[in-house]
Amino acid sequence: MHIRYRVDLTESERQHLETIVAGGTRAVRRLKRAQILLAAAAGASDAEIATTVHVGTSTVYRTKQHFVERGFERALSEGPRPGGKRKLVGADEALLIATACAQPPAGRARWTLALLAVEVVRLTTQTSISRATIGRRLAENALKPWQEKMWCVPQIDTAYVARMEDVLGLYTTLPRAGTAVVCVDETPQQLIGEVRPTLPPVPGHPARHDYEYRRNGTANIFVAVDAHQPRRYTKVTARRTAVDFAEWLRDLVDLHYAGTERILIVLDNLSTHTPAALYEAFPPAEARRLYRRLEFHYVPKHASWLNMVEIEIGILSAQCLDRRIPDLPTLTDEVDAWTRARNAAGARIRWMFGIEQARSKLGRAYPSITGAGEKAAA
Repeated sequence: MHIRYRVDLTESERQHLETIVAGGTRAVRRLKRAQILLAAAAGASDAEIATTVHVGTSTVYRTKQHFVERGFERALSEGPRPGGKRKLVGADEALLIATACAQPPAGRARWTLALLAVEVVRLTTQTSISRATIGRRLAENALKPWQEKMWCVPQIDTAYVARMEDVLGLYTTLPRAGTAVVCVDETPQQLIGEVRPTLPPVPGHPARHDYEYRRNGTANIFVAVDAHQPRRYTKVTARRTAVDFAEWLRDLVDLHYAGTERILIVLDNLSTHTPAALYEAFPPAEARRLYRRLEFHYVPKHASWLNMVEIEIGILSAQCLDRRIPDLPTLTDEVDAWTRARNAAGARIRWMFGIEQARSKLGRAYPSITGAGEKAAA
């Protein structure tokens, strides 16, 4: 016999259900059960509720049954559901993890879920295993073997620490009057021209580029960003030789920072980024004049993340360079326009990582001097 269950709500239960239905982040099933109970309390039939809430009449019936027999909260909550026996437990799961952490098969760059499923079937007594099961086990162990990351800090020694803390000190301490801290680097840019004209966007259709394009060579963009002022400078060149770098430094000294007595340059370890470049480009007296206005500070090797200008280059690439630019004059105009707009907006980089944070986060990697201290004491 089909039992009819009646839903009678207390005032607090009604308010609670209305709160659930009113909005917020709720599980869909819980929301629908709340709607069912409110409609049932209002006297709607099972068929009417099913149509309104977009569920089956059996769902309406079970929700009312649970409310009457098991209580208010049980009617709203998701009960445990029967499921199949868990696959890959114990030794089989351990074998999966070990396999995912090992080298992939010959001819493959990395493990995929499909490859791991095949390998688990080969190595265990499992007759079949789905990629979804493999993915769940990897997620439970926080493993993503198809992803890779570059080493940010391969090894910290005393040379690394010295350069890192030198640069961080420049970023986190305001320079004295007449001094500026300027981060310098460059980025290459492919010059790519269209073979056929681009079709502009129209309502209903995006802009359309032909798949075919013409390579027009490469260019270079020098970028300098002030560590403490909302300003940056750029220069487009055809090459990035030591002479080009030296001429870029002269622009900083005589044009962009003409009224600054001392410019502290932060740069990486590229072979052209040395004071010697000044002597390759200019007569000795001129090179010496420029060199006396400059002070070179190098980030550690393999630590370009410590050069603030890398952030600025990333923004330049995303906002200005992520498209086809055909030639050097166009690139120059576009980069100059981007630079002027960004300076006019007062955009700046706020560096939040200082020496104390470095010692806290990288403390274990800092070189130990315990042995040296004991020898000195002896």
